[in-house]
Amino acid sequence: MLTKRIVPCLDIRGGRTVKGIEFESIRDAGDPVELAARYNQQGADELVLLDISATVEERQPMLQVMESVARQVAIPFTVGGGIDSEKSAYRALRAGADKVAVNSAALRKPRLLQDLNRAFGQQCVVLAVDAKPNPAGQWEVFAAGGRQPTGRFLQEWVQEAVDRGIGEVLFTAMNKDGTRSGFALEALAELSTRFSVPLIASGGAGRPQHFQEVFTTGKADAALAASIFHYGDCRIPNLKEYLLQQQIAIRP
Repeated sequence: MLTKRIVPCLDIRGGRTVKGIEFESIRDAGDPVELAARYNQQGADELVLLDISATVEERQPMLQVMESVARQVAIPFTVGGGIDSEKSAYRALRAGADKVAVNSAALRKPRLLQDLNRAFGQQCVVLAVDAKPNPAGQWEVFAAGGRQPTGRFLQEWVQEAVDRGIGEVLFTAMNKDGTRSGFALEALAELSTRFSVPLIASGGAGRPQHFQEVFTTGKADAALAASIFHYGDCRIPNLKEYLLQQQIAIRP
């Protein structure tokens, strides 16, 4: 049986790790290299580094931060934010990343997903999806760090991305982000049931029980969290011990 993964996320802006609530009210959370080293030591399974202002500022992600993280950790990490071409993906992978996450650029040019698959292999290509329910209850996809509604809907966009050869989906429920109210279990379960690619759940982690729920009810393959780890509310060893007690298949 494949083990479930615990994935701390580092949202990076101006060289610092930051965290907000529903993509707003951003506050400082520490040095990304120090945090990455801490999570590596604590037993995280993977890391995600998101340069949250790269797309809006129309620049490449910060390679120096990636290179510094790569020197400090032995676990895989994914880089997102500003990945808009094979060239930018190559730079991120060469800087030490194991995978690249693509969001806004793929929405503008879906063909990019096929290009990245062909150049680097399916296992390196992660579709990052930011979405929230509209008044009709449909999950609408947003671009540019949650700033731009796209008129596209979650299930149809993931289907197209899977058809184009992605290897993994990182789904962030924008209305859950930073709220610590629990993951978007129903939407996650629908995605995991419909698609065979691994699914990373993001948005809403507040206590250990939420991780149990996301792995059982939400059927996610991995759970991403930020603030509960950054601010010391939950340590990864304690979380893993709890999940093992709940008979969740997870790496000790």
